[in-house]
Amino acid sequence: MADGLSFAAKAFRFAGPGLLVSVGYMDPGNWATDIEAGSRFGYALLFVVVASSLAAIVLQTLSARLGIAAGRDLAQIARDRYPRAVTRSLWVLAEIAIVACDIAEVLGSALAIKLLFGLPLWLGIILTAFDTVLVLGLKGQGFRAVEAIVLGLVLTIAACFIVQLIIAQPQLAAIIPGLVPAPDKLRDPHALYLAIGILGATVMPHNLYLHSSIVQTRVVAPTEPARREAIGFATADIVGALLLASLVNAAILILAATTFHATGNTTVADIEDAYKLLTPLTGAAIAAPLFAVALFASGQSATFTGTIAGQVILEGFLDLRIPCWQRRVITRGLALVPALGGVLWLGEHAVGRLLVLTQVVLSAQLPFAIWPLIAATSDRVVMGPFTSPRTLRLAAWAVFAVIVAANVWLVAGLFA
Repeated sequence: MADGLSFAAKAFRFAGPGLLVSVGYMDPGNWATDIEAGSRFGYALLFVVVASSLAAIVLQTLSARLGIAAGRDLAQIARDRYPRAVTRSLWVLAEIAIVACDIAEVLGSALAIKLLFGLPLWLGIILTAFDTVLVLGLKGQGFRAVEAIVLGLVLTIAACFIVQLIIAQPQLAAIIPGLVPAPDKLRDPHALYLAIGILGATVMPHNLYLHSSIVQTRVVAPTEPARREAIGFATADIVGALLLASLVNAAILILAATTFHATGNTTVADIEDAYKLLTPLTGAAIAAPLFAVALFASGQSATFTGTIAGQVILEGFLDLRIPCWQRRVITRGLALVPALGGVLWLGEHAVGRLLVLTQVVLSAQLPFAIWPLIAATSDRVVMGPFTSPRTLRLAAWAVFAVIVAANVWLVAGLFA
């Protein structure tokens, strides 16, 4: 980092990677879990959104710390530290996570196209294949251009929900109890299923690989003071970005709880149903179009980061480099088949169930990304003087334990 820069100039230089990571926390998969949670259980699961966001901050902080201190991303370090069979297994699991996430983006974007333009859902799914053109258009533009576009999309999402909350007028007194942690509320199997979906939608495994890579796009002098300062700015960047994402997710759940649960519509589990009910229940004609616009922005913003994450994982684990557009075509192709097949087989009203399922799949992949991350950032050989502080390590292991326990509980419940 150049000497003589003001604090504000340095902060601006490091702002951006957190924003790119945060869009994955506002994708259509989050919408599905938050809408169903708010509709079925009111504000009761709001604490899960908050806890998941705090967990994400802990893990993404470790990821940024790793990238700056080691100068390598998580996938590259895993390839160096583990046997070939383990590395390949971790790569396959990471790819499954990316495809699951992309399925959610396909379904969300296709549904937004249907709501905005009245096209059949299956046609909307096919049209999402053409977002590769967007990736090609950004080729060679640099991270700042991508970050500027993503910022515009994120602000669009946030603005749409601010207006919708103003229209819905939720009561603060009803919201506050939902922020208090209450594990007993998860005894309902469906509440637990949704909570795990919220967790998977919030703490995305491929984002841990992505962040450790893109944070290196910020120039840092190879000195200990410069890297220490860079870690501080990167931490502030991710905390600010993920707090924004947390507010958006909380807004989705609060909107569903206020508009649907409070009016007796406790079975709204589909984004399209939510769209149709918004206008008659709020009495505002603009509510539904704003909802659809925000959904489209959500799906498109996540497309950019999914493509970059795919490149990072492929290059890091396999040391294999292919053009960005080819990576995008492969990922989107793998996502289109199950998305289109699921809709044609189960019907258009199954989108909500499919979206929640993709987020549960993401949650199942999380331990296999978190373990290598904590292990690497706890290793002085890898991190040097920037080994994670004891408190941060304990917090990360606690997150790991909760995620594993929740997934085991869910699987046990399915076979009980």
